[in-house]
Amino acid sequence: MIKKSYLLFLGMLLLITACGNAGYKNVSTEEAKQLIDNNEVIVLDVRTPEEFQGGHIPGATLIPLQEFENRLNELDKEKNYLVVCRSGNRSAQASEILTGNGFSKIYNMAGGMNNWTFEIEN
Repeated sequence: MIKKSYLLFLGMLLLITACGNAGYKNVSTEEAKQLIDNNEVIVLDVRTPEEFQGGHIPGATLIPLQEFENRLNELDKEKNYLVVCRSGNRSAQASEILTGNGFSKIYNMAGGMNNWTFEIEN
């Protein structure tokens, strides 16, 4: 009986970890701000140019999601990247693209610019 429970537990643990994000870390806006303030990341904004012009994190680089895969060659796999969008969905997609292409130091800002309460630049 204990053996069955143990095997069931291991199976569920494997399933849970397999369904998690692949190689990137979701961070809150507060954690993102700390990473930026400590110069630990390069900020990649994957929104549209219009959204970006409406306000973005100071120093952010715009690479719209539609262009993202075609512009990976502009990025250094050895750098740390914080990926942002409006709500966190497009940035999660971009984070998956990055990790799927050998980038390993990726942070996705959960909640996106909708939750960003710090300084923005126009």
